[in-house]
Amino acid sequence: MFARLKDELGIETLLSAPRDVHLILLTRSLRMFAYGSSTLILALHLSALKNSDTLIGIFMSLTLVGDVFISLLLTFVADSLGRRKILLVGSVTMALSGVVFATQSSFAVLLIAAVIGVISPSGNEIGPFRAVEESTLAHLIPAAQRSDIFAWYVVVGTFGTSVGALLGGWLVSGLDSQGNDTLGSYQVVFWLYALIGCVKSGITFLLSSACELEKVEQKQSSETGNQEETETFIQQPQSSSSATASKPSSKFAFTNISPSSRKTLLKLAGLFSIDSLASGMASVSLTTYFLAEKFGSPPSSLGTITAVASLMSSIGNIAASSVSKRIGFIYTMVFTHLPSAIFLAMMPAPHSLGLTVFFIVARATLASMDQAPRSAFLSAVVQPSERTAVMGTLNTVKTAAQSAGPLLTGVLAQNKHFGVAFVIAGVMKAGYDLGLLHWFAESKMRGGSADEARDRARQQEDEEGQELR
Repeated sequence: MFARLKDELGIETLLSAPRDVHLILLTRSLRMFAYGSSTLILALHLSALKNSDTLIGIFMSLTLVGDVFISLLLTFVADSLGRRKILLVGSVTMALSGVVFATQSSFAVLLIAAVIGVISPSGNEIGPFRAVEESTLAHLIPAAQRSDIFAWYVVVGTFGTSVGALLGGWLVSGLDSQGNDTLGSYQVVFWLYALIGCVKSGITFLLSSACELEKVEQKQSSETGNQEETETFIQQPQSSSSATASKPSSKFAFTNISPSSRKTLLKLAGLFSIDSLASGMASVSLTTYFLAEKFGSPPSSLGTITAVASLMSSIGNIAASSVSKRIGFIYTMVFTHLPSAIFLAMMPAPHSLGLTVFFIVARATLASMDQAPRSAFLSAVVQPSERTAVMGTLNTVKTAAQSAGPLLTGVLAQNKHFGVAFVIAGVMKAGYDLGLLHWFAESKMRGGSADEARDRARQQEDEEGQELR
């Protein structure tokens, strides 16, 4: 019974994973801890510096726009320059931005630091980190085990966000109670952010050369399931020659994306743009700011609420891999994400803090259950040499779309329609889910029924796992 539970939850896969996988998961949890603590007070920090709601929205939008260009540049050259180098550069700039936020108050200076140092205004993953890490994990882990590892990748991230938000909120409240000014308390959180960036830099040096593309190609040469994976999920057969990983001939990996992968990429980019725009309108920073404005919640309460929501998100993500093995990646993504969109749209309706928090936690429990299946899905439908570029492109598109969200919410909040932003965001997310179901569920069913398609997918995963063992 216990052995079956370990297998269902991916614990056995996690324990047997290479050392590099564990290090990547550790850096992911530390980074999300930093995001959780800083995102909680980012809007409040800008407000304490006498910035208007509209200006706060502009700041967050411009931060995301800047991150688009940083991510686009770094992810496209990551495989050529070295993945470890890209992760190290990101960690160092993260530490520098924390120092700037802890010592400076100029709007322009903070904006530059937020862009270069990848300060997250949404509490979610931004910048080049995730694309590079997911591409590396996809190479280090056999196809049959990827959904388990990607699920734990999400879980450690949301757990880190939870602990960071909880500690950040209570740290600010504790410093305030000791007589420190509110702005100074916020700056302490950014000193913590800088420290975590330094720790991440040190851990990055421990990653081995197996993380790099040229080292992984030798391992991937025996992995013959890439063509089968692509046919299973998208029904777009590829030639046998395309199934073999090859080192990019161009320094910019985007030029090496195959035509079939580009077609899939365009469809997903359109859908992800809608979802990300909605996410930008209802980010963690704006949600906590909304609670502070509507109910007067102190930082300690905001931190606790955010921590509980993130913790429930972690619990939900533990089950994501098991669910996806039974109903498929697309159905897992849609049937967990759609209810969360409804909860988001309902969030502004209650006049009590308790019911509002219920909608926030209910949404968080389901909202990120689609992340691990989505990552496994993306790694399955493109060639190994394309993964970093494809994932980087999609993350960049998502960040670009998300950048307009805070500005829209800021304008609505300035005009006393703060709650309307969450309703619009919920409707847009529901539209994304229905579009995903319509486009990609139909593609899977062309070769037979949905049940048959899922059975073929599970059978192929089992066969691949046996061959790789």
